[in-house]
Amino acid sequence: MTDVVIGLDLGTGGARTIAIDLQGTVIAQQTKGYPLLTPQPGWTEQDPSDWAAASLSALRDVTQQLAELAAGQRRSPYSAIALGLSGQMHGMVALNADGNVIRPAILWNDQRTGQAVAEIEAAVPRQELIQRTGNPAITGFQLPKLVWLRREEPQAFAQLQQMLLPKDYIGYVLTGEAATEPSDASGVGCLNLASREWDTDILNALQLSPTMFPRVIASTAIAGRLQPEIAARVGLPAGLPVIAGGGDNAAAAIGLGISTRNLNRGSLSIGTSGVIFVPCDRPRPDPDGRVHLFCHADGGYHLLGVTLAAGGSLRWYRETFAPAIAYSDLMELAHRSVPGAHGVLFLPHLSGERSPHLDPDARGAWVNLSLAHTQADVVRSVLEGVAFSLSAALNVIREIAPVQQLLATGGGARSQTWLQILADVLQTELIAPPASEGAAYGAAILAMVGVGAYADLDAAFKILPPMSQVVQPQANPAYEAAFKRYEVLYEALKAVR
Repeated sequence: MTDVVIGLDLGTGGARTIAIDLQGTVIAQQTKGYPLLTPQPGWTEQDPSDWAAASLSALRDVTQQLAELAAGQRRSPYSAIALGLSGQMHGMVALNADGNVIRPAILWNDQRTGQAVAEIEAAVPRQELIQRTGNPAITGFQLPKLVWLRREEPQAFAQLQQMLLPKDYIGYVLTGEAATEPSDASGVGCLNLASREWDTDILNALQLSPTMFPRVIASTAIAGRLQPEIAARVGLPAGLPVIAGGGDNAAAAIGLGISTRNLNRGSLSIGTSGVIFVPCDRPRPDPDGRVHLFCHADGGYHLLGVTLAAGGSLRWYRETFAPAIAYSDLMELAHRSVPGAHGVLFLPHLSGERSPHLDPDARGAWVNLSLAHTQADVVRSVLEGVAFSLSAALNVIREIAPVQQLLATGGGARSQTWLQILADVLQTELIAPPASEGAAYGAAILAMVGVGAYADLDAAFKILPPMSQVVQPQANPAYEAAFKRYEVLYEALKAVR
């Protein structure tokens, strides 16, 4: 029999499941979607039962694919030896004493908790929160959602027995055990980064019980074993070890081989959001909380800078102004303009902003437009505006941690034009991996280590494919001048919100 491991990533758009062999080759994969609920402006929710149904369906499809492949190739069957978890961070799944979901899950990009953030920072000073947890109170984090629930839905809060993060809820469905791990737990808002345990001083100040939160175990630890009735539904062995895994950013970094063993290499993801991930060997938060500090799934730590609308800005532009133009043609248009887009600046705060402003009310803008400007200039300004936003976050990160290379992934990284803009603006060498399988792949790598298929992550990283395309940064005075103008836009436009 050929051993395989399963990785399951619970994303915002769907549950992705992959099976890989012990050499790192993807053998089978499936994604199942589910709806996003927006009951009020600024609110985002999902039904955890949709997550569970999609996850089990995707697992079942992958096991069927494995069986069909083995039969078609007339080879011995594939044997799953472990299942690793990953998923969207910060969401709140509230359970009652019977383990049933009380209300829809509130997601990472929900912005209803502004008053709860103020309540938390009134009870625990902002600087103390940053020193203890690596971050100030942030609207998207789980802890403000709990404070909001207590004030706005007291009947639901009275039923609350335990709160789980999204991927940990799927782990609970699969195993019947409630557990979390540091990379995801450090995005709750009350995990002490030094001890990697729930900070009882913070919770006591907020009159909340630490028993509401699950136990914290290592990312490569066994969170539980697959329940027999679930195993029968999905075609996996009963008792299969389910590994705690990592939050989506940490798991994706593991899938790229990014760890605290090499502090010079981080990652840059250009998906709907833009994320800069940089490992660090000890918990050193930005004193002003402008970028996030979380635990990494390898036992270390990492800094995170986030632009909420990166690829999302380009998608919005296309859907709003150029629906008949393919993305490749938009990139060709941008290439026809020049660095600096003939003076046009774009502020990509279409969904508010995280780094370095932490401002859910920030809004986007174009400035310096004239009759002389073309569509090529406007499109290029969108690409450059995202790059400037990420550069503002990277500048903060570099005050804390050295980084010389970024592995570039996501849809935006498939454009040579955008890659070169990013390299030039960030003044950082970018490396495009031959393929990026994302957080599900990283969850599978963590699962390999969790069941001893590899002794440690360093050994597991040796199966990752070698890097290929390298984009070197070129110094350009036009970008330097444009970035200086870009930096004043956020404060200048506050008065016209």
